[in-house]
Amino acid sequence: MPELPEVEVTRRALAEELTGDRIVGVVVRSWKLRLPVPAELPAILAGRTLREVGRRGKYLLLACDGGWLVIHLGMTGHLRVLPSPMEAGRHDHLDLLFSGGRVLRFNDPRKFGTVFWTGDDPSAHPLLAEMGPEPLQNGFDGEYLFTLSRSRSVAVKQFIMNSSVVAGVGNIYANEALFRSRLRPSRQSRSLSPDECEALVATIREVLTESILKGSTIMNFGVAEEPLRYHPLDFLVYGRGGKPCFGCGGMLEEIRLGNRSTVFCTNCQR
Repeated sequence: MPELPEVEVTRRALAEELTGDRIVGVVVRSWKLRLPVPAELPAILAGRTLREVGRRGKYLLLACDGGWLVIHLGMTGHLRVLPSPMEAGRHDHLDLLFSGGRVLRFNDPRKFGTVFWTGDDPSAHPLLAEMGPEPLQNGFDGEYLFTLSRSRSVAVKQFIMNSSVVAGVGNIYANEALFRSRLRPSRQSRSLSPDECEALVATIREVLTESILKGSTIMNFGVAEEPLRYHPLDFLVYGRGGKPCFGCGGMLEEIRLGNRSTVFCTNCQR
């Protein structure tokens, strides 16, 4: 599924391609996504100019005149900028038509995505209001993580995937950050030391930044035929259960933790 780096790469591409363009129409083919698409959305958006493309966690925030179009890609969604209104496919649920002729198309095979409009600050919306700090911004540091972990007995992997702790750290990058930090995913959060929290924050930042930078070099959202290539990192553990650890050579173990696939090294991670 799209995780924070993929959403950030999408944000940057959309900002470059469409900022300053005016929305002249909206085509909704599927009104039932994770939340129903508002019936009034086409009338609301028509004539508004896209001023800025922001992000909060895994939510894209398209700032227009007088409000924001908020999009969450769900588990299987993606956005594509098309040069013109091309024939829609089976899972192409929504198009934004822009004055220059281009189209922003939302595709989502499983329909777990979300599209809605708000005229208020989107950070105060119920879906976003309880989010913790952004992992790549100053509010997220070792001291913050250590302080918050003192009362938590939950596994550290579930702890850092909790959006109220830190926004947008998904399963893939949690696996990778914990391996680089040499922390076992099932450890209780309150067992972490200040130094371990510092190291964990640093590796979370590291894996997210690396993936964003690599994704920015291989993804071109301005080309309709460009294939989507999410998760550009060469993963050290994710998806490698039963394969040799790049650190010690032992076999990586794969378990279910919080109903999510979790891969780690029993020798390298303590």
